[in-house]
Amino acid sequence: MTQVYRLEEADSMVQKILTLSKHNIFLFEGSMGVGKTTLIKSFCKHLSVIDTVSSPTFSLVNEYKNTSHESIFHFDCYRLDSEEEAFDFGAEEYLDSGSVCLIEWPDKIQSLLPEMVHSIQLDYINQNTRKIKFD
Repeated sequence: MTQVYRLEEADSMVQKILTLSKHNIFLFEGSMGVGKTTLIKSFCKHLSVIDTVSSPTFSLVNEYKNTSHESIFHFDCYRLDSEEEAFDFGAEEYLDSGSVCLIEWPDKIQSLLPEMVHSIQLDYINQNTRKIKFD
C-alpha cells in the first residue's frame, strides 16, 4: 500500500496499517525529521500503551506496557555504529520475544531482523503531508 496522508490523519493511517498487518515487527524508514517517532506514538496509542512514548535515541530501546500488560518495544538504532552494539543491548531477545517491535533506522541491524516484518517507508512531501509505503 502506498498512500499520501496529512499529519492530522496519522491515527487513521495507523489504524489501516494495523488492520492489514500480519507480523509484529515494524520497520520505520525515512530521513531524519520525517515523522517516524510521531507515527510510532500513534501506533502506541492504537496498541493501548499506557506509558509515555518517547524516542529511545540515547537508551536505544524503550519498553512500553499496554492496558493488557503486554510489552511493546521501540528501538532507535540511529546511534549504533555496529550490529555488535545491538547484540550488547539484547536486540535479538526483543525481536524473538513475540512482542510488537517498532524499529527506527532498521538498516543498522539488518542481518538481525527476522524474515517476517513489515516495512514502513515515510517520505516528506511538505510540512503537513507525507507519503507512506507499507509492505
